[in-house]
This record gives sequence, structure tokens and C-alpha cells, in this order.
Amino acid sequence: MNKLLGYIFTPLHYLFFGLTLCIFHPVQWISFKLGGIEAHKKSVDLMNLFLLGTYFIMGARIKFRNEFASYLERPVIFIANHQSMYDIPPLIWFLRRYHAKFISKIELTRGIPGISINLKYGGGANIDRKDSKQAVSEILKLSSRMKDNNWSAVIFPEGTRSRNGKLKDFAVGGVATLLKKCPQALIVPVAIQGSWKFVRFGAFPLSFGEKMSWTVLEPIEKSEKSLEEIVLQAENAIRDIVEERQIK
Repeated sequence: MNKLLGYIFTPLHYLFFGLTLCIFHPVQWISFKLGGIEAHKKSVDLMNLFLLGTYFIMGARIKFRNEFASYLERPVIFIANHQSMYDIPPLIWFLRRYHAKFISKIELTRGIPGISINLKYGGGANIDRKDSKQAVSEILKLSSRMKDNNWSAVIFPEGTRSRNGKLKDFAVGGVATLLKKCPQALIVPVAIQGSWKFVRFGAFPLSFGEKMSWTVLEPIEKSEKSLEEIVLQAENAIRDIVEERQIK
């Protein structure tokens, strides 16, 4: 039934998803030119709220849990597992108060309405995976912006999406680079469940009626722990949610 209804509603979802990107492309440009990065951010937040609305066309049920909302006075590195591109709009919208920036492939800065312009002007890090020096330099620049502006970052330490929901091992490198120039950042795990099921049949049809959740977990203070221990603690906390609990 998920697949059958997917054939019916996926075209509608893509229509409204694409329209949202196209409409907010000039909105972002005008916002940036007239109001700078703060106005641009508000337009991006609103765009992702509308993108989130297209999930409901597919009958999706979404939960975002954040019981640890009191750390606004310092930058945060949100460490999350990664299941599909549909992970991202809820993270941007629900974490908007933290000015969370992303590390993205540089290829995405060209040719995608609404998305490419955000990556160019949004203040995140656009990295060339074939050029390690450029990638490290970009992440260090983001780290400096986090420190100077009290911004945060979202990082997917698995390095690539999990297409079956099972966690891959977390890498330490990206987190380590972010902490170099922003050592005061707080590490906060985020467990994502169910978004891989949305695309389990591929790009067409999307799966109708899936449950998806984003759960912000207890922050991890660095204290005397090594970075490897911190990242492993975040990985295990996320694994406990993703692989052992069902979405309610």
C-alpha cells in the first residue's frame, strides 16, 4: 500500500517541492541583497518550513523532540546520523534558533534552484571531496564563523547516507576540524529515524505514510575525554535510539 499510494502522491510532492525551491530562489537573493545574511537566513528558514509541508502530501508523520533547548549562549556541533536528503529541511527548521550551518559538497552550489543559492550565501562550508586541503580550509572557516557569530553546525560523521537505516561508523575528522577554532562548542547528538524508508523504493515512487523522527539527545561536555571517546559516545547514543527503539 505504501508503494501504491506513493505512485499517486509522489508527483504532487515533487511538484510542490520544486515550486517551493523555485519561488524561494529569488526570495533568498532579494533578502540577501537588501537585508544581509540575517534576512537571508529567515528566508531559508521559511523555505524549509514549506518544504517540510510537502512531506505531509506523502502522508508522512513527523516528530521532532528536543528536551535540551537551553544552550543558546554557545555554539553547538550537532552530530547526526544520515538517512536521506529528507533529513535536512526538518533540521534547518527546528534548529533555526541555533543558526545551524551544514558541510555540503561543492557540486551542490551550482544549478539547483533554492538550494545552491543558500549554500553560496548561507555561511556553511562547501567542500571539494577530491581536494582535502580545500575541504579542511572550508571547515576551518566555518569553525571561525561559529566562534565569531555564535553559530552552530550540523555534521553527518558517517560520511554518506545509510540506505537501510543502520548506522555506519562515525569518523572523527570533521568534528575535530570544527573544534580547532571553536573549542567552546557543545557536542549534541541527534538521532534520525525513518527517513530512509521514505526513499526505500528509490526516487520514484516515494513511500507513502512513513513515520519519521528527529530526537535531540543529551549534550556531551568535552571535560577530560578524548575526541574519539566523545564521538563514540555520540554514536552509541544515536545507535541506541535508531537501532533499538521504534518510532512512537
